[in-house]
Amino acid sequence: MTDTANLKGLRVLVVEDEMMVSMLIEDMLTDLGCTVVGPASRLDEAIELANSAEIDCAVLDVNLGGQPIFPLADLLRAKGAPFAFATGYGDAGLRDVDKGSLVLQKPFREGDLARVLGELRAAVAADR
Repeated sequence: MTDTANLKGLRVLVVEDEMMVSMLIEDMLTDLGCTVVGPASRLDEAIELANSAEIDCAVLDVNLGGQPIFPLADLLRAKGAPFAFATGYGDAGLRDVDKGSLVLQKPFREGDLARVLGELRAAVAADR
């Protein structure tokens, strides 16, 4: 079980094109004590936030209205910012380079999000 106190203040970029899902993720993050960055519903918005906002990690919807999120994943990887994909397709919707990345299987619960954020937080701490 993730110690949610360790998530307090974690700055999480949220990229999700479904408004209701985005709102649910925001509520979960707030409940966990995280700071929500965004959310972004389009790839260009997400890339702008990734380049301008201070973030610790990100939760990325794999498909934004038919547009793959992979250019943002590549940018975050190059910047050393850990991320998790959120998808209903599991690993099946990922590129080979992304296999083995953290995946939040939609639909997910707050406990699932907390667990993945704990893993992302550990990656942030390991890089510092």
